Amino acid sequence: MTGQDSEQANASGGWAGEATSGADAGGLRFVPHDRSADASLVEFLTGSVWPFHTEPCLDPAVVLRRSSDGDFDTSGERECWWALCGGERIGLVVIFDLGDPTPMFDLRIAARFWGRGYGTTTVRWLTARIFSTRADKERIEATTRADNWAMRAVLARCGYAKEAHYRQAWPGADGACDAVGYAILRSDWLTGRTTPVNGDDEPPGPPSSYPG
Repeated sequence: MTGQDSEQANASGGWAGEATSGADAGGLRFVPHDRSADASLVEFLTGSVWPFHTEPCLDPAVVLRRSSDGDFDTSGERECWWALCGGERIGLVVIFDLGDPTPMFDLRIAARFWGRGYGTTTVRWLTARIFSTRADKERIEATTRADNWAMRAVLARCGYAKEAHYRQAWPGADGACDAVGYAILRSDWLTGRTTPVNGDDEPPGPPSSYPG
């Protein structure tokens, strides 16, 4: 999901931009998913291998069950969007935990479209969508496998800062691997400047020097 993208910037030089239903961004168009498109959902999710998701290969029955369970519905706490390029469904994004202070998202770009910058365009769009339509949200989080370098580059390019490293936290067929957590602040999105993360705030001196 790496590549060059046009950036939507506001007058202050930030990443802020309008993002609503059907909005065009960087050559992509975003439309909400509904269950009438479940056949397309099955085709999309079973048509690629997803090496950095917990289930790299999805079975059609699993996709339909998840749809029936509401995993791809748009409700008060979640939104599901297609990324379209020339009318073709090239990506799927699920924004969830919208009822919590910090929403998160799951992003999939079809394998044959990797390396064209669509991941960057989509993350910029969904970030703008959340901050533009949810005035109470001050931050957005994203978690991925530590070895998913392409997604990590996309997040950094979109103004997300690495805030956490979770050891052996991501389940996989070959055992658990490390995961990393990124986030963007509304203030960073507005200004285009990423607030530095204090990653070296351990207490001074050996642990034995502290009571408890």
